[in-house]
Amino acid sequence: MNPFEHSAENRSPLGRRSLLAGVAGSLGVAAALPATTAQAAQAATARRGRYPSNHPGLEPYGLADVRADLWPRADNSFVLPLELRPRDRARGRVWMRDTYVNCFEVEGRPLYVATGTTRVPELEAAAPWNDGIFVWVARSLRGPWKLADTTGIRPGAERGKVWSPEFAGENRPGRTVVAPWQEYWHDEEFGKRGQVWAPEVHYFRGTWYIVACMGDHSRKVGSFMLVSEGGVEGPYRLVRGSLDKPFGDPVAGGPDFVEPGAYHHIDGGLYSEGDDAWLVLHNDLYAKFRDDMEDLTTTTNLPRFRQTPYSPEPYLEGAYVFRYGGRYYLVQAAWDRTSIASDGSPRNAYDPPGEGRVQYQYDAVCAVSDSFEGPYSERWTAGVGAGHNNFFVDHLGRLWATFFRNPNFGYWSAPSRLADSAVPGVVRLEWTGPEGNRLYVQRRGRGARTE
Repeated sequence: MNPFEHSAENRSPLGRRSLLAGVAGSLGVAAALPATTAQAAQAATARRGRYPSNHPGLEPYGLADVRADLWPRADNSFVLPLELRPRDRARGRVWMRDTYVNCFEVEGRPLYVATGTTRVPELEAAAPWNDGIFVWVARSLRGPWKLADTTGIRPGAERGKVWSPEFAGENRPGRTVVAPWQEYWHDEEFGKRGQVWAPEVHYFRGTWYIVACMGDHSRKVGSFMLVSEGGVEGPYRLVRGSLDKPFGDPVAGGPDFVEPGAYHHIDGGLYSEGDDAWLVLHNDLYAKFRDDMEDLTTTTNLPRFRQTPYSPEPYLEGAYVFRYGGRYYLVQAAWDRTSIASDGSPRNAYDPPGEGRVQYQYDAVCAVSDSFEGPYSERWTAGVGAGHNNFFVDHLGRLWATFFRNPNFGYWSAPSRLADSAVPGVVRLEWTGPEGNRLYVQRRGRGARTE
């Protein structure tokens, strides 16, 4: 099995042609890792009979699994040592939400890419505005991680910033970098408004793409796609399907301060297989891209994944599809809320908000299917506190997930833990084999440490 067979950005991943900030110029076209890498790893595991068992299911469906084995820990995870920008030096690490990491092979060598939602120095969060998308690259997951070399595109500008509402001045007839709905604006309540959230970098059919979301304080809220005219460092422009509005239809919801009709589905991602690619939208929509990748084949009333919902179904976000072992894994973020059950015992569950329910952890929940569209199985807790992530395979065929530790509410919002929240983290995953067909955060005693 090809180690990149799991996800959109995997099979022909991110060909970051020019990513490495410290390596001169363009690195050439990226290619998928050899098909034998993951096959060999899985065959060796099978011969040793070391597939772990599935965690016991919790009843009723919808309870959250909080066991220690499902947490990112010192023995199975670490925070990426990303190159610091001037804004990061006081903290000593990059402030990041919605961490995204992937691995690709470029000219026979592994190349890793990281990105995520970041903030400007004067704000405590990525709201009501931030200043764009940054990309880091490395030859090893352990680093050194360098900011992508954007100096050839914007001499004198901040290194590593590949797209921003600030770049609206680069628009030209027939080439839009920043659409009017993505530009900064101002009002009396918030002042400066507009931010980009949850970017993902993909490589498909020899071209680089970034799928991201304009956040809640933007003129229009929702997902869009950029296409590079060079390497992973850009320069990028908007695809035609994102010129006038986000992908898909307007939807109800969002904060009260979002203008009526402006809220669309958020957290867009890309899944590719062979020569086909799909947009994956928060939290259960998908649509196939046209062959030219400039828009969707279906632009309204998008189809929905067939899922096994909780009852009642809470708010989910950060949908991501990952293919591994011939199966499709749909991973989403869900709040584990604590409450008191009717018998007086503590309850951890993926409940909607309600009286007596307190946000505890922002978890990654996962379901599996034999097909991209579904039907997907009942969900399980794949990682405690690892919500809004992606799964990927490294150049040795090992499975990983990202995490960031949500600082807004719950466990990581406690003042004593805030310094350890909003991080670019990665955690080892384990697969329970072709019979179990589950992915979990690696439990204690399973395999080597994270080097």
